[in-house]
Amino acid sequence: MFWTILLMVSGLLALIMLYSSRTRKKNEPPLVKGFIPWLGHALEFGKDAAKFLTRMKQKHGDIFTVRVCGHYITVLLDPNSYDAVLDDTASLDFSRYAQVLKQRIFNLRLPNHNPDTERAWMEQHFQGPSLARLSSSMHLHLQTLLREEERSCSPAEWRQDGLFSLCYSLLFRAGYLTLFGTEKSNNVTELTAVYKEFRKFDGLLTKLARSTLKQEEKRTASLSQERLWELLSPAWLSRGKGSESIDHGSDSSSWQQSYLRHLQREGVDTEMQRRAMLLQLWATQGNAGPAAFWLLGFLLTNPEAMRAVKKELRGLALQEDGSLQHHLLDTLEHHSTPVFDSVLSETLRLTAAALINREVIQNTTLRLASGQEYHLRQGDRVCLFPFLSPQMDPQIHHDPQTFQYDRFLNADGTEKKKFYKDGERLKYYTMPWGADKNMCVGRHFAVSGIKQFAFMVLSRLDLELCDPTATVPPVNPSRYGFGMLQPDGDLEVHYRLKTLH
Repeated sequence: MFWTILLMVSGLLALIMLYSSRTRKKNEPPLVKGFIPWLGHALEFGKDAAKFLTRMKQKHGDIFTVRVCGHYITVLLDPNSYDAVLDDTASLDFSRYAQVLKQRIFNLRLPNHNPDTERAWMEQHFQGPSLARLSSSMHLHLQTLLREEERSCSPAEWRQDGLFSLCYSLLFRAGYLTLFGTEKSNNVTELTAVYKEFRKFDGLLTKLARSTLKQEEKRTASLSQERLWELLSPAWLSRGKGSESIDHGSDSSSWQQSYLRHLQREGVDTEMQRRAMLLQLWATQGNAGPAAFWLLGFLLTNPEAMRAVKKELRGLALQEDGSLQHHLLDTLEHHSTPVFDSVLSETLRLTAAALINREVIQNTTLRLASGQEYHLRQGDRVCLFPFLSPQMDPQIHHDPQTFQYDRFLNADGTEKKKFYKDGERLKYYTMPWGADKNMCVGRHFAVSGIKQFAFMVLSRLDLELCDPTATVPPVNPSRYGFGMLQPDGDLEVHYRLKTLH
């Protein structure tokens, strides 16, 4: 027994020495291993990635390699060099690490997954006529949910709620009904159950991704996953009947039905089809609510910005003969809203914080815009963090920590697209949706939903801060790397129906 334990300890020490023995070679980025063997900088990275990477950038520049849980991650923070990573599909792969996260977070395995096929399917549904149908459906569901809010209170009655809770709840439910809804989904009890269970699951998502759940949290996450798989699966799929039960008739235009047919063509079994529904629920509904919260929060705490947006809103109503509510979707599609668009761009600049990861599948050389070349090792990962650069780079955006509603407006009120660093115009000056071929396919649907929601709220409700001196809460630093940031706390507001004169 003693010798067995000794051998195990010796093996463990050998592994630690192996992982700790890496040294920087010629033409490789600066290497930052950290003092803790194998673990490296994992704790700092997970606790507050923005703070940690800012410190590394100040010390090592725009490119460096850090050790995180035995992996070596080369972080690139020069937006002029991002295309060198994004365009290299021969040496850098984005699907492998994505599959790892799907397994960790959603307990989902898609061995025959083809990213190109999935993107083509998504473009079919989130562009052109299909996008118009989805946006129209989202509009109807938002109207219905807001009418329910209106019916529950008299015009003179003020109601109080947390702004994050209000935005997330309304946008999530409208989006769920649009993409996953059936006639039965309009049941208030089911809607509430899906939303509550999703929020519980989403609260543990970052720990699932990092495999840092405590025992009780593992149990909670597992129960939430099981419950959501059950709630999201159509009855015929929950019974395990498979593809022969799909109705290709009147319901064939359903987004959910189409996604299930896509999975079946990929050879995904029934159980994984059920689990994939949760992945899609998070991908489509996990960011709109938080984005709307930040947007309305910034407007409420910046009176000048609120006045500018409301002025634009009143202008739209006048163009529609005062009947904005009856033609809101058409109005937003056919009239420009440069002020609102600037506010949304500024909101996303401050709060969209995804990490873009690639796995190095063969030794390669990365050539930066400066002409400097760096060697990348097979088995490492490359990471871009647009939140830090370009979005929070003071050389690109003056006073980047401050919300400036007109940052993306020219003096003549048109959209500002020219930003510079070191005298050179930038291709990427904000990247909330990714870039080029890697841009989020669903961004137009998301923007449409956020804009509809914000204009409905501002035109129908008197919305005020409970504390006029309140400021937006700080971000939850553990959410860096997972799309839209979420607040660490909430912003208390009260609201009532507008009095029509």
